[in-house]
Amino acid sequence: MPLTISKILDQDGVWASAPCRIDAGGTWDIKAMALPFEPHRPTTVNIALDLRTTVRILPFEHGWLRAEVKGMGKPQISKTDQPHLRGPNALVFAALSHFDLDGASVVIEPTAPLRSSLGGSSTALVALLKAISKCMRKAGQKALTTNQIHLLAYHLEDAISGGNCGLQDQAAAVYGGVNQWVWQYRDPKGPFKRIRLLSPSGEKELSRHLLVVYTGTQHFSSTINKKWVEDFLSGKTRSGWLEVNEIVHEFAARLKHLDWAGAGASLRKEMEIREKITPEALTKLSRTLIGQAKGLGCGARFAGAGAGGCVWAIGEANNISRLEKLWSASLQGVKGGRMLKCAVDGRGVK
Repeated sequence: MPLTISKILDQDGVWASAPCRIDAGGTWDIKAMALPFEPHRPTTVNIALDLRTTVRILPFEHGWLRAEVKGMGKPQISKTDQPHLRGPNALVFAALSHFDLDGASVVIEPTAPLRSSLGGSSTALVALLKAISKCMRKAGQKALTTNQIHLLAYHLEDAISGGNCGLQDQAAAVYGGVNQWVWQYRDPKGPFKRIRLLSPSGEKELSRHLLVVYTGTQHFSSTINKKWVEDFLSGKTRSGWLEVNEIVHEFAARLKHLDWAGAGASLRKEMEIREKITPEALTKLSRTLIGQAKGLGCGARFAGAGAGGCVWAIGEANNISRLEKLWSASLQGVKGGRMLKCAVDGRGVK
């Protein structure tokens, strides 16, 4: 029997929110890469940002589902028994259908720019699952655990996209904070080991050493990730990826010891290899921004799969302050390009 939202929620509905992320070592969280090379301890480091996405579930007409992303045009409506599993709102309808919900309107409100390579779709899905969990609790059912939200978000996204999804975007949204993830898909206890790198005071301090900019160009990661995995599996870029993995372990250790200059140096090393093995991830503007960071002794890289979206930097606070002025000048005249005022978010989905 479908769970009709109007029977359990009033007009205020329920809401949940989750943080987005910046990352180093991304793509190693994809199973096709991580599983064959598990002895190398495939790893990703991500930093949750307080650019949160809020999801609301409201009552809607019986027999129908509605999905709306603020800033992405008109809402989409689907019959409850015939959910749209293709198109921009496929993940929303897939999640609602998975729990057999009826008469639900989902409104997604991102803080970060759309398609900015900060893990936006995964963040929204995690927040949606948390909101669905609150609906289930109101209906007298058992709420989802944190781990259930994480893994279900991953499996839904991987299934709907046709594969080559990783776990790191959902992980940052679920747990928040600054974490190193070691991917161990064969382990029956769980597909990852979480290493929390910073305490709340360390996360606050890190915020003074970070800079994030949106380049004004939207990115689309699915085709890029597919190419990267194919190049890795064929052996074309594998040695470079393995070297990146070693560097990200080094980056994590330096973050843990609050070594901001050292972390910047590690990020520069990762980026030098990325330029060789994933050149399509860089645009003319992102190359300029990354070069400016390097010139000031900071490290910078594209977020996610790049090819637009965001670029972020880490370094000593005085150098980050100087870099902010340089990046602001470089963005003059770039349509949509802007500095993103944000800080580390130690809270996960709520």
